[in-house]
Amino acid sequence: QVQLVESGGGLVQPGGSLRLSCVASGSFVSGYRMGWYRQSPGKQRELVAYVTSGGSTNYADSVKGRFTISRDNAKNTVWLQMNSLRPEDTAVYYCHLLVVINNYWGQGTQVTVSS
Repeated sequence: QVQLVESGGGLVQPGGSLRLSCVASGSFVSGYRMGWYRQSPGKQRELVAYVTSGGSTNYADSVKGRFTISRDNAKNTVWLQMNSLRPEDTAVYYCHLLVVINNYWGQGTQVTVSS
């Protein structure tokens, strides 16, 4: 059984920063992808960023230059450093793990950007 546990969400003012963390536990093979998605009310869940086990990254255009994803393969942990946050970044952020064709999700953590 694979579990993802997220932490680090909260309330921040525009222009501020937050760092999200996600730890994966359980049994899964190597060669996987970890990342973050987000969903705001009335909108579909969207990709924010992911990083492969080899270190390749991909970002949504809306967060490029502001967010940085990183991981520690030995600890099965992924982080999302979010800088220059905007009100439109407000959403529930979900950690995601892709192993071959299997998708695993965290419970979500709320990020609210507001003055």
